[in-house]
Amino acid sequence: MPEPLDFYFDFGSPYGYLASLRVDAIAAKHGRTVAWRPMLLGAVFKTEGTQPLSMYPLKGPYFEHDCFRTARRLGVPFMLPDNFPPNTITAQRAYYWLRDMDADNAKSFASGIYHAYFGEGRDVTQAEVVAEIAESEAGVEPVEVTAAVQDQAVKDLLREATEQAIAKGVFGSPFIIVDGESFWGNDRLDEVDAWLETGGW
Repeated sequence: MPEPLDFYFDFGSPYGYLASLRVDAIAAKHGRTVAWRPMLLGAVFKTEGTQPLSMYPLKGPYFEHDCFRTARRLGVPFMLPDNFPPNTITAQRAYYWLRDMDADNAKSFASGIYHAYFGEGRDVTQAEVVAEIAESEAGVEPVEVTAAVQDQAVKDLLREATEQAIAKGVFGSPFIIVDGESFWGNDRLDEVDAWLETGGW
């Protein structure tokens, strides 16, 4: 069986959200699966000496306009909540805790977090909101989630996942690796599709 596509993202990334709505369908069209791998974009910024796109005086306005434009083209809900960019560490810890129990449930949770934040404007930085989404999307008790995200072993899972992503050259969200070939950005999903269709060039 071919290896899954690696889909790296941060829950605070609008482009990651937009890519998350299509990446599995693109992979499935070619008989492939996707491994969702959240990581802390803040650690990447620190490594690169950069900052979120929204904080640049010229890139920021374009970035915001482009996100809304892309969402309209895809016909999906989109907003930038008041606390954007958010601190998503709690949600990402919860993801890895869930993944170790059931990868499909973890993916449903990830989609739920993305929709809650960029689709509904809910504050996914709050542990109780993360726990509510984990309950509705993955069927786990909120109290278990709240305890898990404070567990050192779970914290280590996210730290290790982020370190491994950076070691593989991941520098943004979304970042997709297909059989060793890297594609950065939501606007590269068509190239991912073509690469899978042709076997590369």
